[in-house]
Amino acid sequence: MEELSRRITIGQYLPTGSTIHRMDPRFKLVAFVIFIVAASSSYSVIANLIVFIAAIAALALAKIPLRFALNGLVPAIPIVVIMMVFQLLFHQAQKGEVVWWQWGILNLSPSGVHLVAASVIKFFSIVLIVSTFTLSTALTEITRGLEQLLRPLSKMRFPAHEVALIVTIMLRFVPTLAEEAERLMKAQASRGAAIGTVPRWQVVRRVRGILPLIVPLFVNALRRGEQLALAMEARGYVPGLTRSSYSSMRKSARDVVYVLVCLAFCIGVLAIPFPI
Repeated sequence: MEELSRRITIGQYLPTGSTIHRMDPRFKLVAFVIFIVAASSSYSVIANLIVFIAAIAALALAKIPLRFALNGLVPAIPIVVIMMVFQLLFHQAQKGEVVWWQWGILNLSPSGVHLVAASVIKFFSIVLIVSTFTLSTALTEITRGLEQLLRPLSKMRFPAHEVALIVTIMLRFVPTLAEEAERLMKAQASRGAAIGTVPRWQVVRRVRGILPLIVPLFVNALRRGEQLALAMEARGYVPGLTRSSYSSMRKSARDVVYVLVCLAFCIGVLAIPFPI
């Protein structure tokens, strides 16, 4: 049985000492949001391919092995395949468009193929962008950077620190839940369950094997959440209080240049009218 924790890259930190690792987390967050907006707003196949290539270039700049980052895409392959099939068969052809195949409400058209291609590339681009951000930014930096960016909203009684803490805990729990799911899968397999031995193309059998893991996984997640809340209360954490920090963040000209380059690139990708 393959180890599930090795396939989860979101929420992990890989220190390589690259320039992206040394960026101010506030500017890194801004660049990350710009890339996500560009990846999710474009419906062109060529534009999404350019964003995907840019995401791979960001991985190389962060000195993160491409193979390690692509491991995070493996668990999503069955979901992507199901999404492709549904979009291909249930997409309504445009008026006057040539339909290649049709049977009842099912049809296959050029616009459906275009939609599927753009959606798949967009999905992989977003996963790579999120993986690059989390692999190059420690959780403490994410918390402080997000809190600093949301601090101006505190004047309107927006809980900036609490929101930053929630996002940090969410990212931290992704690899934790993967390890918990892996432990449950090995326990079920040791008791004779067909887990880890079913081929990937037998999606229905794989889903049936995963269903018995949902309830214990949720129970363990709730138990871990309760333990975390008790630990925070034992250490004197009180929501809403003003907190200081031992370290201060300082921006550099390089951070500003990186963000401006990302902004110009994403505006160009969205503004250029690509043929497909």
